Amino acid sequence: MKNIYKFLLGLTLCLTTISCEKSFLDEKSESSLTPENAFNSNKDFEASVNNLYRLVRLELYSRNDFQPWNYAYRTDIGFPITASAPNLSADYNAVNGFSNGHWNPYFKIIAEANTIIGRIPSSKLNNEQKKEYEAQGRFFRAFAYRCLAYLYGGVPLILEEVKVPKIDFVRATRKEVYAQVITDLKFAAENLKAITAVRDGQISNLVAQHYLAEVYIADGQFQNAVTAADAVINNSAVRLMTNRFGSRRTETPGDVYWDLFRANNQNRAGNTNTEGLWVIQLEPDTPGGTSPTTVGFLNENAFLFERVHAPLLRDLRINGVAPFNWPIGDYSGGRGVGFLAPSKYFIDNAYDDPTNDIRNANHNFVRKFRANNISSPLFGREIDFANLPSGTTGVNGVRVVSGVSDRAIYPYQTKCTDPFGHPAGLLAGTDSRYPFLLKSGAGATYQDQYLVRLAETYLLRAEANLGLNKLDAAAADINVVRSRAKAKAVTPSEVNIDYILDERIREFGFEEKRMFTLMRLGKWAERVRKCNPFYASQVRDTYNLWPIPQSEIDRNSGAVLEQNPGY
Repeated sequence: MKNIYKFLLGLTLCLTTISCEKSFLDEKSESSLTPENAFNSNKDFEASVNNLYRLVRLELYSRNDFQPWNYAYRTDIGFPITASAPNLSADYNAVNGFSNGHWNPYFKIIAEANTIIGRIPSSKLNNEQKKEYEAQGRFFRAFAYRCLAYLYGGVPLILEEVKVPKIDFVRATRKEVYAQVITDLKFAAENLKAITAVRDGQISNLVAQHYLAEVYIADGQFQNAVTAADAVINNSAVRLMTNRFGSRRTETPGDVYWDLFRANNQNRAGNTNTEGLWVIQLEPDTPGGTSPTTVGFLNENAFLFERVHAPLLRDLRINGVAPFNWPIGDYSGGRGVGFLAPSKYFIDNAYDDPTNDIRNANHNFVRKFRANNISSPLFGREIDFANLPSGTTGVNGVRVVSGVSDRAIYPYQTKCTDPFGHPAGLLAGTDSRYPFLLKSGAGATYQDQYLVRLAETYLLRAEANLGLNKLDAAAADINVVRSRAKAKAVTPSEVNIDYILDERIREFGFEEKRMFTLMRLGKWAERVRKCNPFYASQVRDTYNLWPIPQSEIDRNSGAVLEQNPGY
């Protein structure tokens, strides 16, 4: 044992001597990545900007099958049909309510954008690249603050990279946040590339102008909003799609509105779609796109619109017999499981010209379902949601008589799916009688998604003109959208903010992140009381702002981060 100790002691002394004399153990790094040198080249900045796109997509589309839908639940257009009753007091709880999950994602976007902006001066970018990346960083910072201000009101304004722990944040006012958003968006609008010069999915100067118009309206600057919207609408590179187009333009039933939402039709490249301004890229089986069709939808990249919104026709029975085989990629809704149903108002009252308005046509908003189960005596016949046969039962055999009361059947928008157009990798191919039978991994919506399209810019300009009391101009803007839909024209005397909100339901439905619109206008409580009986009795005016997460207040021990009133 003593000999071992002597050997180890000698070895230690030897190594120490060698280390001191020759430093053969000293590390000599040929290259290293540190926070100080991580942002030098064009590739460094491009990678960080790409992550900003990923963070936006994650928050608004693909995180899971519930969080992105908090922008539709608890609004005037939709409710969770699987719930037996609402519980808004728990939902709007500052400790563990749903809104807690949306605070940090936006501040993550802000932090990343601030890092990009702050590292530009010391980088090796040329002057043109510096201006382009600053414009992108400031756009995403503005976008995140726009979302936070609509939802929470005034929030801490952080405009520089935070490099050391900070626990003394204070809230700016909502108006101060709007002012910063406007400043950033103006810079972005002046310095981002034209829409004809960017790749599909990238932001352009027109996207910045669109959001500038929206935030100007929120800030009460209506003439500036009109000017910003004009910059988009009057640009020769964009226009509403008014004729059938794209990969399935010859199919019937169908129309130009239906074409907008078919796979591969959303982008400018190859399809001459001039309406999409910012299209979130969700291409299946593509690196960086949505979930591969070979593995199904259960990962962070999938947009689960079909799963969440289409009804669970699997559980419908008429006199004990299932009229639908499930899941099938036809007008029965693919592999929908019936979580998010439209409100009664959306179904019964929103469409003021229901017969002529193509957006209400059955191939766009399915109310009549054609039985597809060969074994059912109703095979091939229409089952009308508004006039269900006696003996109709839904989930757990509960009788369904009328109204949106069961996840097994309710009207749904076909933009959530792609009838007869699911990716080939999702087709089961196990029964020749059902060629569009789907695998169990179906449920995602395998189409790129419009975050901004030109129809919304027209409706924003209508809002601004309404704010200026220019009712003729507001009606003219609304009628551009209604004309494409074959709906009767609105008269100036009919135009008010509720009419515009209804038009947004007709045009966008669940495509829109509805919560932003209602919160921006301070109309959440009023509209939910009026339009969504599921929630109406529990609505409080307090909920026109979301609560600041209590965890953020608690950890901010160096200053008071004030809570919103009523929480």
